[in-house]
Amino acid sequence: MIDIHCHILPGIDDGAQTITDSLAMAQAAAEQGIHTIIATPHHRNEKYHNVKNDIIRYTDDLNGRLKEEDIPVTILSGQETRINGDMIDDIENGELASLNDTKYLFVEFASNHVPRYAKQMLFDIQVAGYMPVIVHPERNSAIIQHPSILHELVQKGALTQVTAASLAGKFGSKIQKFSHQLVEANLTHFLASDAHNTKTRGFVMDEAFQELSGEHGNEMTYLFMENAQLLINGQNVNKDEPQLIKKKKFLGLF
Repeated sequence: MIDIHCHILPGIDDGAQTITDSLAMAQAAAEQGIHTIIATPHHRNEKYHNVKNDIIRYTDDLNGRLKEEDIPVTILSGQETRINGDMIDDIENGELASLNDTKYLFVEFASNHVPRYAKQMLFDIQVAGYMPVIVHPERNSAIIQHPSILHELVQKGALTQVTAASLAGKFGSKIQKFSHQLVEANLTHFLASDAHNTKTRGFVMDEAFQELSGEHGNEMTYLFMENAQLLINGQNVNKDEPQLIKKKKFLGLF
């Protein structure tokens, strides 16, 4: 398996705090069958500022330690950037890191809203030659309340990535149900761990793919796995026409 979203680099955000933590995470990943991980430290959120050149250096250092410890996992460089008005400038000045130096770029929203300028920024990112991937939309309260927000963004070309723990029910039944709805409506394209450690925010990728297969069939599982490979190769990923998530009937009425 390939994990395209992970906070495994040590001491630079709220993920692994030490190299020992990073090695333990890599070992746990390997035990789940994960052989490649994109390291995606936070950037431009309230606390953390991790720029492209630093991330590449930290990634190289960790790969060296993994080789020394004979842990069969390869780390690729990436970044989880909180959406902001300077993203195009930051792309041009080399501050933003795409995923494995491809056209794919993670974009994070705050957990409780989607800014009004999001549609324009995601469009501008595409004009600049990149493909925005919205991370963990299933945990955004505004999107949960109004899934049409996400539908419009995906219809305009954005991709999305659901968290493995969400699909596996680790964030509660409401988020799990909404994650399944996103899959059913073709509103998400990747499944990734967003792992931060081995205890409270682990990988859960094996459990999530079992859930995905059980609810949506093996074909959907293969699609998500293939999309991760296509992403790190910089190729176009599989996607179907997004659908609106319909509100459930109550007493036979909408």
